[in-house]
Amino acid sequence: MNTLTGTITAIQSHDNLSLVKVLSDSVNFTSIVLDTPATTDYLTIGNTVQLLFKETEVIIAKNFDIAISVQNRIPCNIRSIVSGVILSQVNLSFGATMISSVITTNAVKQLGLKENDTVLALIKTNEVSLSPHD
Repeated sequence: MNTLTGTITAIQSHDNLSLVKVLSDSVNFTSIVLDTPATTDYLTIGNTVQLLFKETEVIIAKNFDIAISVQNRIPCNIRSIVSGVILSQVNLSFGATMISSVITTNAVKQLGLKENDTVLALIKTNEVSLSPHD
């Protein structure tokens, strides 16, 4: 599980849903949560929270100008690739933060991914969970 720390910068709520913006290492993340500031005390602008998302939910793109609905777009550098027969783990860095992506080995080959490549990590808004920072 990828875990990042960030600060809530904006909250938009309607009914029982909130769209929460979180700044982590100079990258703005967006998460949709089934709570509101009225129902959960950690949903407050300025609060520090943990961003959580699975390695299998991190999509990798080499083209930065893609027209796609994915809101979370993180420019990264590939630090290492651990290739298996079917799946590969791609370890990425943006600033001082490390995240991992698990994609098919076939995708690694098709994209021609290698260490030190600059890529875009993409994570759908509904795949980013928030939790209070301890």
